[in-house]
Amino acid sequence: MTTPLFPASVVGSLPRPQFVRDLLERRGPEDDVAMDRAVAYAIAMQERAGLDVVTDGEWRRHSYIGVIAELAHGFARGVNPIDGRPWTTVVDRLASSSPGFIAREASFVRKLTTRQVKITLPAPALLGERLWDPVRSRKAYPDRDDFVRDCVPILRREIELIAASGADIVQIDDPHLCLFVDPKVRAQYDDPERAAAFAVDMVNAVVAGFPTLNFAVHLCRRAGARVRGEKQHEGGFERILPHLNALKVRHLTMEFTSAGAGDAAVLRGLREDFEIGLGCVSVTPGEVDTPETIVARVEQAMQHTDKSRITLNPDCGFAPGSAARVDIDEVYAKLCNEVAAARTLRDRHR
Repeated sequence: MTTPLFPASVVGSLPRPQFVRDLLERRGPEDDVAMDRAVAYAIAMQERAGLDVVTDGEWRRHSYIGVIAELAHGFARGVNPIDGRPWTTVVDRLASSSPGFIAREASFVRKLTTRQVKITLPAPALLGERLWDPVRSRKAYPDRDDFVRDCVPILRREIELIAASGADIVQIDDPHLCLFVDPKVRAQYDDPERAAAFAVDMVNAVVAGFPTLNFAVHLCRRAGARVRGEKQHEGGFERILPHLNALKVRHLTMEFTSAGAGDAAVLRGLREDFEIGLGCVSVTPGEVDTPETIVARVEQAMQHTDKSRITLNPDCGFAPGSAARVDIDEVYAKLCNEVAAARTLRDRHR
């Protein structure tokens, strides 16, 4: 499959219409058929926009982190009383249950498209940050890092199945690693460098030994927080450059449209063999970047890295968190503009 210059991609999630949210609450055979049709629509929308890399929008998942509970026993599921979002917590030692949930997502997309297929998984340290609770998890895992380590074989088994599904790109989502750019977050750790290195080691353990797959790490910074109305973290990527360069993956998906994400000059410090998924399209609701704005962002990045390394993508997924309310027609317009920008760049810089 030939990849064009400046390929256009998505990060992962797409907005969930209400009927998709309703389907997630039911698991009957008729509802499974309806979900297949819904996901087919999501794929068709991306194809119509002109993307070179597509996903299933993560529409089958209650949450992009809680999907681990589809693969392993040991979790309690509930609803966070504060914000009403799904809340998954590890309460027992992990044991593999029904591997293949994410691989089936990939297989379904592969059957419906000739474009490159991306599938996403949460990073082990991210699971530790979000799913381990000092009280509820204490009996099973007194030490959070032990839980993180036990997530690795669960994720690796899923990747074995994904490798047979026909997927092209496996993206490990790790916004946890990006927290270490923020001085306030670093102050919460006895040894923030060790904690960041541990997060990288766990990603490397997950991806080792799968030569047929192109692995990516998604470094979400502020974009998802803006959509969900959560706390935003300050600091540029420079603070974690040594850790990024230690990642044994081929592709980094990075965020650059927000003011606090830092300057694209940081690209000069990355390993030369990295492909760069350049966050050049805002995911903030109500902001639709013009193709000209997107082109300008990419050309600014080209001052610091070769054009052949750049993939265009939004800053983050368009529906971070299952409760995020984002207009799908607005997202379609953003993707169309992203593709228009990619065509302009190909004409201008071939």
